[in-house]
Amino acid sequence: MRALARSLLVFSLLCASPALAVDPPYQAQMQRLVEILGSLYFLEPLCRPKVSADWRAEAGDLINRDDPDDDRRQRLNGAFNQGYTGYARLYTVCTISADSALSRLLNEAERLARDIHTKFAE
Repeated sequence: MRALARSLLVFSLLCASPALAVDPPYQAQMQRLVEILGSLYFLEPLCRPKVSADWRAEAGDLINRDDPDDDRRQRLNGAFNQGYTGYARLYTVCTISADSALSRLLNEAERLARDIHTKFAE
């Protein structure tokens, strides 16, 4: 009897827990895109100060348009911060390597944005 009561208690606790949201199929690409925007937010002013793109605002707008739940929003914001701090640890001045990374990241961001839009836009 006690085993049955314990089982029912565990079952009721499992059923009472909130359901976790399922990530959209483009979550990995979106997270990478936002991470790249964080990298661009650091690298572009360092290497190309005359360019006026505000990558932080772009990332915020992209995240807001996606309308994620709190968990996904935190992960996306974390990806942006990870992209920023990853390059901030490596560079204090623009080097050939930093400028090359900037160019590669711009190309990857363009490709990811196009792929996400092509595959998943309504």
